[in-house]
Amino acid sequence: MTPTRSDGPVQEGPWLEGLPPLASPHTVVLVLGSFPSARSLAQRQYYAHPHNQFWKILQAIWPQEPLPADSYQERGRWLLDRGLGLWDVYARCRRVGSLDAAIRDAEANDIAGLHLPRLAAVAHNGAESHRQARHAAPPGVPAYRLPSTSPAHAAMRFEDKARAWREVMVRHGLV
Repeated sequence: MTPTRSDGPVQEGPWLEGLPPLASPHTVVLVLGSFPSARSLAQRQYYAHPHNQFWKILQAIWPQEPLPADSYQERGRWLLDRGLGLWDVYARCRRVGSLDAAIRDAEANDIAGLHLPRLAAVAHNGAESHRQARHAAPPGVPAYRLPSTSPAHAAMRFEDKARAWREVMVRHGLV
């Protein structure tokens, strides 16, 4: 039987596997999304969609330290050098398209299993990640719901998003 909603049948979609964590023992703030977009999965890179504001927001937080444009590996090192880490709350799920609302049968990542000795905060990139916070922040580690960097979250101005992200980085000594 196909699951349904009041607005019609729900498409289950194929099983998708997420990306590995981008973190190190020096990670102070772990940024958690919900699950990579179709484009990010295809390119095997976090925040690969050109309209996603994630990398642009980080560049606004650290304007004096240019973000490498050439290689995803260099961007990853740049991010880790600033004390940030990346992962998602979901390890795998079924989904058609890239919207969080389309996620079905999600399985949580083992966030606590990362063993990040300097972890001071978890920053959720958007509402869906934050809704799954019970899977994310180890006991005693504060969790913040930040505005989504997704192109689907266009209701908030870029400057306001960047300010909210910057406040968390300042609070934990990364700026």
